[in-house]
Amino acid sequence: MPLEDHAAAGLTRHDEGAVAIITLSRPQRLNALSRPLCHALVATAEALSADNTVRAVVLTGAGSGFCAGADLVDGGFTPLAGETRGAATRRFLEEDFNPVALAWYRLAKPVVVAVNGIAAGGGVGLALTGDFVLAADTASFIQVFTPKLALVPDMGCSWQLPRLVGIARAKALALLGDRLDAATAAQWGLIHAAVPASELATHALGLAQRLASGPANAQSTVKRLFADEAGFAAALADEAGFAAALAEEARLQQALGNHADHAEGLAAFVAKRAPQYS
Repeated sequence: MPLEDHAAAGLTRHDEGAVAIITLSRPQRLNALSRPLCHALVATAEALSADNTVRAVVLTGAGSGFCAGADLVDGGFTPLAGETRGAATRRFLEEDFNPVALAWYRLAKPVVVAVNGIAAGGGVGLALTGDFVLAADTASFIQVFTPKLALVPDMGCSWQLPRLVGIARAKALALLGDRLDAATAAQWGLIHAAVPASELATHALGLAQRLASGPANAQSTVKRLFADEAGFAAALADEAGFAAALAEEARLQQALGNHADHAEGLAAFVAKRAPQYS
């Protein structure tokens, strides 16, 4: 699918020289991930990898939010006839969300993520696939999986969070679901920097342009080297590191998705009330 055809799915692109600016464009849903948007994100990452005119990428969101995670209301995530909620959740991870995380995590070109507002759930995982995460000082990050939906963090969050902020802080973020402001996220090492909201786009583009002028082959080699703690061999093997974490998240979500607590979490989410777990 050509890049220009992704607007209907909620993804747009415009270029500034050698920098491609990709924007999540479902502002009415806080850029929540629907199935069409997931597929568009994968196709776009693949197209950017093959586009020799692009030397660096900026990923950002339209409107007041960066990405609210999975669109549980209007995202096309309905179980098939006879399919349990847990099986459906695993299928959606394996078919939709995990391919997005892997495609953007493995994109060989430098990626600057400009978090313009709330990043929640899988939106945090999407942001953390970037090489440089800049956030507006008004932005925040929140892990909604466990306290709101009785699930484990996915979209790679279970792998990224302990590596970036340490196990104690990662557990607190996952289990409590407290909102983490951009300044604290930068202080903890979750993101590269927090910048004034009015300057976010300028900072992101400037950083991407700086990267675009660098040595592309060496940059992609550095990304591969840093992609996994074990280095090149593990980074390129599907059974290692990030890919293994995504697969384990999907397995655990299937089991948790069949539990009554998850059903209550979903019902509470739709009704916009606090869940009452058993």
